[in-house]
Amino acid sequence: MPEGDDTAPVEANPEVTGPKHAASPAESDVAPRGRQRTKSEMRTRVVIEWVAVALGALVLAFLVRTYVVQTFFIPSASMEPTLQVGDRIIVSKLSYTFHAVHRGDIIVFHAPPKESTVCADPEVKDLVKRVIGLPGETISSRGNQVLINGKPLAQPWFPAVPLGPAIPRQVIPKDQYFVMGDNRSDSCDSRMWGTLPGGNIIGHVVFRVWPLSRIGIP
Repeated sequence: MPEGDDTAPVEANPEVTGPKHAASPAESDVAPRGRQRTKSEMRTRVVIEWVAVALGALVLAFLVRTYVVQTFFIPSASMEPTLQVGDRIIVSKLSYTFHAVHRGDIIVFHAPPKESTVCADPEVKDLVKRVIGLPGETISSRGNQVLINGKPLAQPWFPAVPLGPAIPRQVIPKDQYFVMGDNRSDSCDSRMWGTLPGGNIIGHVVFRVWPLSRIGIP
């Protein structure tokens, strides 16, 4: 466009683009464009923003707890020495979305109905044990030795401990797992109440966060 061309587009000035007239009462109540907010308006906005942030954090925390990770407290000695009374652990709920349950995994699961009658602790809703037998395997014991398909099972997860109650010879059904506490002589587990349905598994124990002196992967 040629320099100095008066037809160049410019922002219209409302004071000069039309005939002069007095503002109506409705127009006079409209705040000028770009005016400063009052302190009251600013406080209200800050409150609304913080409420939105808090609600967002609560929703995020709920989703994370429901679908991603959850913390649990260890109330008994059944997993000693690996997990001790008072330990707090983080459980991944996504682990078994990406891979199968492995032998040796420490898992948290919903207690099967028979557990509350055999172990006489109906208040306990969730349990923590180690996976020892997998679906389709034949599990049994001889002395202090766990046998899988008739062969001794290597258990590098913890020092040798007395087995306690024997393992009745059995074939583990499809989608079921044989679980035991590391404290073999003081654990109410699959030896007493049977195999664990895979659908009862909440997740895989991935980290111990408390106490600080024992923080790490169990």
